Amino acid sequence: MNGLVWFRNDLRITDNHSLYNACAHNERVIGIYCIDPRQFETTIYGFKKTEKYRATFLLETLTELQENLAEKNITLLVYYGYPEKILPAVCAEHQIVAIYSQKEWTTEELAVETDIKQVIPALKWKTTYDQFLFHPDDVPFESWEKLPEVFTEFRKLLEKKVRVRPTVFINAKPIANKIEEFTPIPTLEDLGFEAFEQPTKTAFPFKGGENQASNRIDEYFWETKKLSVYKKTRNGLLGKNYSSKLSAWLANGSISAKTIYWEVQQYEKKVVKNEDTYWLIFELIWRDYFKYISLKHGNKIFQLGGILQKEYNWNQTPKAFAQWTNGTTPEHFVNANMIELQKTGWMSNRGRQNVASYWAKEWEQDWRIGASYFESILIDYDVHSNYGNWIYNAGVGNDPRDRKFNIKRQAEMYDADGKFQKTWLTPELF
Repeated sequence: MNGLVWFRNDLRITDNHSLYNACAHNERVIGIYCIDPRQFETTIYGFKKTEKYRATFLLETLTELQENLAEKNITLLVYYGYPEKILPAVCAEHQIVAIYSQKEWTTEELAVETDIKQVIPALKWKTTYDQFLFHPDDVPFESWEKLPEVFTEFRKLLEKKVRVRPTVFINAKPIANKIEEFTPIPTLEDLGFEAFEQPTKTAFPFKGGENQASNRIDEYFWETKKLSVYKKTRNGLLGKNYSSKLSAWLANGSISAKTIYWEVQQYEKKVVKNEDTYWLIFELIWRDYFKYISLKHGNKIFQLGGILQKEYNWNQTPKAFAQWTNGTTPEHFVNANMIELQKTGWMSNRGRQNVASYWAKEWEQDWRIGASYFESILIDYDVHSNYGNWIYNAGVGNDPRDRKFNIKRQAEMYDADGKFQKTWLTPELF
């Protein structure tokens, strides 16, 4: 039998349950990834849905995935085109009996899946939840409606009652079963972008791919042992080691949350177990929480009133958007963070909280515009974390305190010497 693994945001061979199940139940396994042109169209706000930074990271990731699968005698076919057109043709050509994919539940992903199923309804579909730390089948809720609306309650309950599942691995398939077909990975120019180089001062000087994610863990955990001080440094702004930077690989699934979790367990056994090492797991639980919130509330995470359906007087001012994105607001700390984002596709967590609060709470601008801009620019964009954080910061999500950041105070606390601001702003401002 021939099985097809439809890769989406699970671009890895380690701890990939779709790939694992396909290999277990099929003599021949083929992988496919479709670079959907819709992801590069211009949004209603006037910028591309996906910009060059994440596009580059994706192409690097696909290159490594294709190579890693080839070592397991599995071919990865990569196409630039609409999945609902490409998958049926590939299934017919290779006599596919079942499609394996990561289970998705947000609007755009479901729409594409529905279109494919309408064209090839006879095929078996095997979908699995594969982007969580705590598997949905293990969490102690009778239904998603019972999910707590406060993170701390959610975290304590799951930490007490749920064990993280082990990771899974595949063996190489017989070489005789490999299809001899090669599709080149498109270039950045093929996607409509010009080649570029990252500034040397970027805090994210990394490339995409499963091997690169593994290298980063080796460096951050075992070589520098920066994990031992993660909680103390995670609010940093400059350099590559103030945080793990694993979010980009997590976002496109070139590493799983469970892989990171079990690596932390090993670190705690061999090096040190402290509040800092726990805090990385704490952040993984936050990531899970936003995914569960989107499972519970569905499209409300994209709506103006958020999951609370609260009404505010939101503005949509083009001048404000230009000032915010180009770093020309009255707040230097906001400006430095927004210029860093514009120039590199990266921004610290501390920066993100501040610029989002400034946009939504200080200027009272439509938070969905800010969220959409982040979606476009960020290397580590994840639909659940991005929109979950934005509704949280806009006061229409899961923040029980509905806080508003004091930007000047934040700058004094986290950039007291102005070093970060001086890095990204012109010197004459200081």
